[in-house]
Amino acid sequence: MTLYEQKFRDILAEILQLDQAELDFGIYRIMNQKRKDIEAFLNNRLVPEVTKILKTQTAAGTDISAMENEVFSHLAKFFSRYYEGGDFISKRRYKDDAYAIPYSGEEVKLYWANADQYYIKTSEYFKNYSFVLPTSRRKVHFVLRDADTEQNNNKAANNMERRFQLCEEDCIAEEDGELNIFFTYELMPKTTKQDALIKDAEAKIISSFAEGKYVDFAELVNEKVPTEKNKERTLLMKHLQDYTAKNNFDYFIHKDLGGFLRRELDFYIKNEVMFLDDLDATHIMEHLAQVKAIKQVGEKIITFLAQLEDFQKKLWLKKKFVVGCDYCITLDRIPRTLYSEIVANDAQRQEWVRLFAIDEIKGDMMTEGYSEPLTEKFLEDNPFLVLDTKFFSAEFKHKLVGSMEKVDEECNGLLINSENFQALELLQEKCSERVQNIYADPPYNTSASEIMYKNSYKHSSWLSLLEDRIRLGKKLLLDSGIQCTTIDDVEQSRLSLLLQDTFAELPETVTIRIKPSGRPIPNGFAISHEYALFSKKNLGTSIARLTHSEEQAARYREKDDKGRFLWELLRKAGSNSFRENRPTMYYPLFVNTNSLIVRLPKMRYEERTSEFVLEEQPLADEQIVFPIKDDGKEGRWYYGVERAVNEQHELKAVRNNRSSFDIYRRRRPNEGVQPTTSWIDSKYSATEHGTDLLKRLFGQQEKFSYPKSVYAVEDCLRVSGMQSKSIALDYFAGSGTTGHAVINLNREDKGNRKYILCEMAEYFNSVTKPRIEKVIYSEDWKDGKPVSRKGISQCFKYIRLEQYEDTLNNLQPKNQRLDFDNENGKGDFEETYFLRYMLDTETKGDLFNLEWFKNPFAMSIKTTKDNELVDTHVDMVETFNYLIGLNVETLRYPKDGYCVVEGTTHIGNERTLVIWRNCNKVSNEDLNEFFRKQAYCTTDSEFDKIYVNGDNTLPNIKTDEEHWKVVLIEEEFKKRMFE
Repeated sequence: MTLYEQKFRDILAEILQLDQAELDFGIYRIMNQKRKDIEAFLNNRLVPEVTKILKTQTAAGTDISAMENEVFSHLAKFFSRYYEGGDFISKRRYKDDAYAIPYSGEEVKLYWANADQYYIKTSEYFKNYSFVLPTSRRKVHFVLRDADTEQNNNKAANNMERRFQLCEEDCIAEEDGELNIFFTYELMPKTTKQDALIKDAEAKIISSFAEGKYVDFAELVNEKVPTEKNKERTLLMKHLQDYTAKNNFDYFIHKDLGGFLRRELDFYIKNEVMFLDDLDATHIMEHLAQVKAIKQVGEKIITFLAQLEDFQKKLWLKKKFVVGCDYCITLDRIPRTLYSEIVANDAQRQEWVRLFAIDEIKGDMMTEGYSEPLTEKFLEDNPFLVLDTKFFSAEFKHKLVGSMEKVDEECNGLLINSENFQALELLQEKCSERVQNIYADPPYNTSASEIMYKNSYKHSSWLSLLEDRIRLGKKLLLDSGIQCTTIDDVEQSRLSLLLQDTFAELPETVTIRIKPSGRPIPNGFAISHEYALFSKKNLGTSIARLTHSEEQAARYREKDDKGRFLWELLRKAGSNSFRENRPTMYYPLFVNTNSLIVRLPKMRYEERTSEFVLEEQPLADEQIVFPIKDDGKEGRWYYGVERAVNEQHELKAVRNNRSSFDIYRRRRPNEGVQPTTSWIDSKYSATEHGTDLLKRLFGQQEKFSYPKSVYAVEDCLRVSGMQSKSIALDYFAGSGTTGHAVINLNREDKGNRKYILCEMAEYFNSVTKPRIEKVIYSEDWKDGKPVSRKGISQCFKYIRLEQYEDTLNNLQPKNQRLDFDNENGKGDFEETYFLRYMLDTETKGDLFNLEWFKNPFAMSIKTTKDNELVDTHVDMVETFNYLIGLNVETLRYPKDGYCVVEGTTHIGNERTLVIWRNCNKVSNEDLNEFFRKQAYCTTDSEFDKIYVNGDNTLPNIKTDEEHWKVVLIEEEFKKRMFE
């Protein structure tokens, strides 16, 4: 084997991930299972293909060894230039150091290095990689202590790359029965190998254990998890490898890898292989043979790579299962018949003590005090306690939800625990063009909130993260909807261009002073601001007004049957207040000297002389009044004659010391104050009304980093046009400030605004959700305890979604060996299967399986918790409701083996009935009898569409030439999940 062939094989081994045998998660696990097939294809088909083509295309006896080396060299060069650490980077070559971008004649074109890729990396493993030891069940955390905060990203490209390394000092600490191991993530010379660093880390950690410390965690270093290459691999090494791999590989999925590489290969051959000037007649056949070999072998590699990438793209875009669905609901909305079960539930009582300090409630003559167990009278006296159905049985939840007549309408909020791309994908059918406000507070990509990125792709990775999510979010906006995106200086210019590219206009920008004292910066200004960028779906939409401040409202002291007002001089003051400025606003008024009633006389305006001519004279008890200034100069009124005629009843006259009258008008407060582009009020301080507010809610200082001022979010929602029944969406929900702001607005005017919050981080359960529960229960807090216990009636649903990694981890490809021999053409068939169809075919039953629908109430998948796969129930009913975009009215379990959902689809407005059944218990005869007893009829007009799982014998009719009224859930589920 020549060096050229070896280099080609090495490149393919890296691209096809054959060098990652120790990794047993995600796509690596699948590739490791197919390793023998891949190696057989390389050895038996691909490499020999080069020799075969060259021999076929050249004269007999020609020495082709040099030609083989040339082909292998070109193939290695071509594929290595696009592949980088698990991802293909879209560099469209033009010539040596120049690149081409797709351009369609736009006046301005926004483009970035990863523009045609999905950003799929989450920061969860980066910030907190945790796992549980299999025997002792002790928990271990890999904690990033000092992430490199290099601001000049060019430095990383200058022969430096970031690597994980064990901290030099205090690298291990046991705290509260859990083990923390600390790492840094620093720029190092490219020659520094990550494998060497983790081997060094393993040795240091093991030596720490050898000193007799951390005995309870001994299995971490003693337990063996062998691989083919390393029979002595420890459990510690397995997690070190997984931790670094999950943070270094797989940042992107290409949207069209096959198309991109094929275009690039054609360009490469034309520009770097076929040098026409160097061709001569004697060697032209040999040269064309090389071109053909490069083209054909390259195409096969591209076909296989495209299969891999398209397969991952399919998994990424697949609508994800709902793997958890519960409700938080205030007691005033719960039927009294369920109170006996509530007081008997000690887990709920403990949660109320933890969240709401109910153990401090003292009774009096009228109300019940805290006791153990709780009493039903105590529940009645505390109607805003928030019940969480996760503490109760499925039967209790079914009874509670079944008592609701308009389930979705009665829910004030929705919290989604998921990566936000997946959440937005699932919302498309149900929330398309329903959302008035999107408030998005993405990571600012500063040293304090940096996203994970490949070396030298910091800003382009960030743009790819934002772009797909902004476009998905835009589809959910009403035509009058507005997105507000907050950002600071690091990414503001790029974000503005991205929003312009998405919404067809540069966003309107507001500067908000969030830290009045400023954040000190070495050699720079103390930063006190951030930006709020407002993007309109319809460019004609107006920015709404802000409410009057207390000081502004206090000016309107007078009151009549039309409301509050103040008396304001009708004569204009200040600039442009003279007759010559507006001659049509210099006209006479008649004032009754006894009653002081003001009226407008009959008059006409003479254009020639620019003055009004009276067509009637004042009565005996009337006096003519003009807008004469105090110094005797001719002024003008505040408005013209036409408005004065309509509002003369709003005028009054007051005698002055010039033997005349001053005219006043009733000035009523308008709908609000037009917002300026600079918000500097102290209420926008993120420290006082963000960080300190969380401390008052939770009693802890560092519960969440950099929360927004709730008042800043409230005003952003106001100017974005949020009305009393609007929906607000926040797909970077963080600590839940947007939900808090919506609840505050509802408190102000008893509105019915709704909120949708998407957050994937672990603090969803420790901050986001409990914050919403707390602000529902009481409007004011101190040291983590409620002050007034003034609550608001609410119900919100919270769901958890399957994630992309979960989808990968549930795949179990068939272990089908492939034979690439050429006998009877069998090898050709298997090659085509291997290159194009293998992954789709061998994972078909894992991605969608009809067996799931036999008993949909028992469906489960494996999801990841603390880097362990655990069996997790799938809520098929809830998943399907989102897939078809059903606005649920009733959701009931009328008898064993059945679930019945009624509602109307958001798109199409179809009255819909969904019948779920356990087919192992409910036969078709049982189903037909159930329909009769429930008075459901498939042929009448009560429902436009009826969905049922399992083959059935229900009568069916066509609704049009292509569609039937009764539809199998399985068919619709599959179509919607993968469309």
